[in-house]
Amino acid sequence: MSEKNSVGLFVTCLVDMMRPSVGFAAVKLLEDAGCDVTVPEAQTCCGQPAYNSGAKKTTTEIARQVIGAFEGFDYVVAPSGSCAAMISHHYPELLKDDEDWGGRARALALKTFELVSFLTDVKKVEGVEAKFDGSVTYHDSCSGLRELKIKQQPRKLLKTVKGLEIKEMNDSEVCCGFGGTFCVKYSDISNEMVSCKTQEISNSGADMLLAGDMGCLMNMAGKISREGKNIEVRHVAEVLAGDLSQPAIAGTERKGS
Repeated sequence: MSEKNSVGLFVTCLVDMMRPSVGFAAVKLLEDAGCDVTVPEAQTCCGQPAYNSGAKKTTTEIARQVIGAFEGFDYVVAPSGSCAAMISHHYPELLKDDEDWGGRARALALKTFELVSFLTDVKKVEGVEAKFDGSVTYHDSCSGLRELKIKQQPRKLLKTVKGLEIKEMNDSEVCCGFGGTFCVKYSDISNEMVSCKTQEISNSGADMLLAGDMGCLMNMAGKISREGKNIEVRHVAEVLAGDLSQPAIAGTERKGS
């Protein structure tokens, strides 16, 4: 029997504070894939909000904290394309001139992955044992798609969920308007963007909206709820893990429930 890989689960702020069920689903999926999962208590935010706001000093301090908490694992996995991209793409650039931390940032970057891409691309998971009697549509979050090239990985695993039908929306790759601090600084533009997105979600005819980033999901779920649309919203990990025991995001409900 091969030795299990040690995985440090980077839970993310939004999962920790708003949707712990995603963290539990991630642990289940990783353990089913043969990983030994640890959630380091010393982990903090990845620093992306500070980084996007130009607070380099604060971001550097956060990055060093994260590196110290996670560098001892074989892999670092996050149920978020944006957080995984922050660690794998932006930490090395942020610390490139630091003789000590620069090398450590590059080493951590090489073993940091988004959850579903880690399962498919690294662990070579071909399918899951979950069931879901209904249809879903999938939103491709910007960081996961554009920085980490995550597109087919979630769809590959979703196709193995018994009873599930994928109904692709138009413009699935178009931004939902969240963008972290973007939705706060440019709220009117963000609202127009998410309005276009929820229209395409509705037009797909799917029972449920899925994505891999909590920020995007909360943004879209909030708009769907305000519009009175009866479309359930969940993180893709919850469906892949077969655990829909928690209420959907933003109080949305599955059609017919």
